[in-house]
Amino acid sequence: MFTLRFDMRAPDWAGPAADLYAAAIDMCAWAETRGAVLAVLSEHHGAEDGHLPAPLTLASAIAARTHTLAILLAAVPIPLWDPVRLAEEMSVLDLISRGRVSYAFGVGHRREEYDHFGVDMATRGRAADEILAVLRPLVCGEPVEYHGRTIRVTPACGSPGGPMMLIAGGSKAAARRAGRYGLGFVSQTEWPGLKEFYEAQCRAHGHEPGMVQFPVGGVPTAVFVADNLDEAWHVLGPHLLHDAVMAASYRPHDDSVASITRADSVAALREEGGGPYRVLTSDEATDYVRGGRPLPLHPLCGGLAPDVAWPYLERAAAAAARAHAD
Repeated sequence: MFTLRFDMRAPDWAGPAADLYAAAIDMCAWAETRGAVLAVLSEHHGAEDGHLPAPLTLASAIAARTHTLAILLAAVPIPLWDPVRLAEEMSVLDLISRGRVSYAFGVGHRREEYDHFGVDMATRGRAADEILAVLRPLVCGEPVEYHGRTIRVTPACGSPGGPMMLIAGGSKAAARRAGRYGLGFVSQTEWPGLKEFYEAQCRAHGHEPGMVQFPVGGVPTAVFVADNLDEAWHVLGPHLLHDAVMAASYRPHDDSVASITRADSVAALREEGGGPYRVLTSDEATDYVRGGRPLPLHPLCGGLAPDVAWPYLERAAAAAARAHAD
């Protein structure tokens, strides 16, 4: 059992972006028959390395090539979207995927992205609440009063009650928002009492708490499986470091997010050992899955060329299969 994550970073010194997008779709189609349970797509805008800005488009392509693979878009910075257009995109994607796509909504944390769209970052919380208040009924095809006009999105989604929606964030404001709208909650931080606060907010607004996910200490977020660890770090290292440095640059003064590392060299990244980026042997990967956790794979991390990435993905799938065969 394993998961896939695609950010679609394509730095100038890495492979062509078109090759990476084609590979991501091919990898999802191949992997769903070999133990993949989820593909996670992220969203950022205006990044110098081309970080995926249109996850619903890529999700649609993946959904058209797969049959059972669940797809999660996380996190979607909802204040940067027009709610009517977002509802239309979500409805069509729900029909294409037959309900396999879910969403984790956030408010974003990069001022550059708000400037990119000409949106006032200071109003992002209010904008998120305004959109969330109408999004589910819009996706379900119900008439909605919004900004003085009545809107009805067609076609309605196929999933009863709409696709799964969650709130992503690591603050009380995010937990309060999830509780207010009866949505699940994905936290990037481990603040004490945040889970209980979220559950209390749900009940205060007449909802039962939904799905909750908090970071687990010592669990990696990007795993590769190799026959020779030294050789793998030599090949993969620059790509993993690029991914790590870019992710850290998005949060220059925030070390609360579990997946962020401040390593500034390949050697430092490798020396972290229990950090977010890991290269495992096949036996270590098999043992990891036997422990009851899916391998979190990031096959094209940092713009890794597809012909280089495929053998690592194949070894990871084989290791996961061995864990379930024993």
